[in-house]
Amino acid sequence: MSTDDRRPDDADGSLDRGLAAPDANKRDGGDDARLPPSAEWEGLFDNLTDMVTVHDGQFNIIHANRSARRMLSLPLSGRLTDSKCFACYHGTEKPPAGCPSCRCAETLEEIVSEVFEPHLNRYLEVRAIPRLDAHRRYIGVVHVVRDITERKRAEQAQRESDEQYRLAVNATNDGMWDINFRDGTARFNTSYVEAFGRPSENEDPWLWWIDHVHPDDRDRTLSSFDAAVNGPADVWKCEYRFRRIDGTWANTYDHAYIRRDSTGKADYVIGALADITERTSREEEKARLLAIIEESPDFIGVADVQGNLQYHNRAAKHMVGLPDDADLSHMKIGDMHPAWAAKLIEEEGIPAIFRGGTWRNENVLLHRNGSEIPVSQVLVLHRNSTGEPKFISTIMRDITAPRRAEEEQATLQTQLQQAQKMESIGRLAGGVAHDFNNMLGVILGHTELALEQVDPALSLHVDLEEIRNATMRSADLTRQLLAFARKQAVAPKVLHLNDTVAGMLRMLQRLIGENIDLKWQPGEDLWLVKVDPSQIDQILANLCVNARDAISGVGKMTLETGNSTLDEGYCASHTGCVPGEYVRLAVGDDGSGMTPETVAHVFEPFFTTKVMGKGTGLGLATVYGIVKQNSGYIDVNSELNLGTTFTVYLPRHVGEDEKARPEGAATTMLRGDETILLVEDELSFLTLTRRMLEERGYTVLAASGPGEALRLAREHAGKIHLLMTDVVMPEMDGRALATSLLSVLPLVKCLFMSGYTTDVIAQHGVLDEGLHFIQKPFGIDSLAAKVREALDAG
Repeated sequence: MSTDDRRPDDADGSLDRGLAAPDANKRDGGDDARLPPSAEWEGLFDNLTDMVTVHDGQFNIIHANRSARRMLSLPLSGRLTDSKCFACYHGTEKPPAGCPSCRCAETLEEIVSEVFEPHLNRYLEVRAIPRLDAHRRYIGVVHVVRDITERKRAEQAQRESDEQYRLAVNATNDGMWDINFRDGTARFNTSYVEAFGRPSENEDPWLWWIDHVHPDDRDRTLSSFDAAVNGPADVWKCEYRFRRIDGTWANTYDHAYIRRDSTGKADYVIGALADITERTSREEEKARLLAIIEESPDFIGVADVQGNLQYHNRAAKHMVGLPDDADLSHMKIGDMHPAWAAKLIEEEGIPAIFRGGTWRNENVLLHRNGSEIPVSQVLVLHRNSTGEPKFISTIMRDITAPRRAEEEQATLQTQLQQAQKMESIGRLAGGVAHDFNNMLGVILGHTELALEQVDPALSLHVDLEEIRNATMRSADLTRQLLAFARKQAVAPKVLHLNDTVAGMLRMLQRLIGENIDLKWQPGEDLWLVKVDPSQIDQILANLCVNARDAISGVGKMTLETGNSTLDEGYCASHTGCVPGEYVRLAVGDDGSGMTPETVAHVFEPFFTTKVMGKGTGLGLATVYGIVKQNSGYIDVNSELNLGTTFTVYLPRHVGEDEKARPEGAATTMLRGDETILLVEDELSFLTLTRRMLEERGYTVLAASGPGEALRLAREHAGKIHLLMTDVVMPEMDGRALATSLLSVLPLVKCLFMSGYTTDVIAQHGVLDEGLHFIQKPFGIDSLAAKVREALDAG
């Protein structure tokens, strides 16, 4: 209904038929004459307990009985002005949502709702009755309001009480149940249902319960329950076996209270079903616990609050060397060792447990043979229910073996920390290799290209040679760092170590000088090893130079090989060593030797005892890295002023000896006219490599990424003979690019390049046997040779 249809006054002077008197159309002409003038009617209206208010079409109150005036703090007599309907009484401009007056005006139906009036702090039942004129048009509303606060609060209290009861029943560990005999319903709490289940919706609770009682206990239990319910008793108690939800039988104790009606007939029973299976077996458990205590290897004792032993197990006697029939009950806890009796009883132990309840310490027991046994000890003060001290328990454990293990652990921990430190620095060295090698490659390549264009007679040519040499030395330094990091690119081969060492003797002799006598002692029937020959050269060169520097003046150096089997006992005391068969390579000298402190740091990179400018500190670190990269182990024995021996253990290679492949005649043809697809994501290196290849006569298609390379391969009209690609690139790795390109160019050959370390390259499958690979940085001649090798391969 629209607002225009409402009228501010009662058009015909009538109210809703439920409130209007027969002479409702008559008025007395008074200002407040809105109701029939009947005194009897007005008296009844004013004396109603419910609050009654009459409103016009704008919800203004035009009449209110005495109850309403009091509740709303309105004048008890006289005209009502600026007073709104009850729901809008709080004075807001906009009626609240759900206002019964508004709903009544909209629907022209009687609206009944319950509301909470915060200003009055009361719950009210509001009945809104529409006032209609003779034409059934809305002219106002009548409110009949009843205070239901007490009822609502009683209902809330009952709900809270019911909820508290429900929570309490469900919180107990016992299975709570009740039966209402008047309607045959039964309820069960959570503990009951979880342990024993419950009857289904259509199942008789009584029959379900009878079925779950053990057949052997059923007659006795039913008779007991029947006698209690049908007799005068108010309590029923019974023990019987009851089937759990998992099908097993529980020993239970059922304790129920019976409520009776005015005739004495039982109408309600509530009970608690407790699973007492544990209690019935408690004595057996106690006996088992006592047996465990007696068989425990720890000293377990109980003493009174003065420290006098009252109970002790068998281990207590054995720990101090007494026979089983010995009695220690006359002793105090502190008597186990006179040296700490006063400390335990008077100074620390007993006073401590009276302050905090527990005291832990390490002591020694005195064995009857006079020896001392280190023990860890715990004292605990136990109190009774009133908080008074009751007794003291003590447990002592022999810690001889753990102490020995701790010492060994400390040694191993030191070795482990050293190994971790080496590994961390190795990862750091390997991490910078890629970018450093790319930069060195650019420097080396441009230097070599410049050398080819400069007259050797010019001083600029000499300068460029120095730049080239410095770059190569930097590349060698990078390789040393990567060798230490165990990550440089290698080409392992099956070797006879004796042959490899013998081939190095002449060079080693020149390296160490004529003042040192080099003695070679090759082992017989030496096992094979699989390692890069250049790495053996590095190991020998670094160890021999290190030995040379340790010898002042004339001295001796020994190279020795042999077979060794390292067992678990040896490896347990040498961190990083794995049991197995190894080929041994030892380099010894009679030089100055080292202190244990120096030996502890000898393999650390940049650690050196040499004067400034005489060593980089990378020699032994490089050896360490090579050995670890080949799954080997290196040991050092040294005594000050007596010399040092480094022993390298390389794993035995089990398999046939690999025959050297015929190399054929060396080719001097380092040029070509083939087409090469070059892929490199580092732009400066891409430009340089393209220029070097073009200097050697090749046609180069340069791509800065795999996507561009695939596009060039599809668009190029001629033949592409070789794919030369970086291994690690953002879009896809070089191996994946080669695989994709083979679907377009099935006959193309591949050459991979990278400045990354071996472990990264190996993840991309580039170091697999038969694949062509060149390590960055590389010069123009090395590049030309590698390209020619890849193109000419079968």
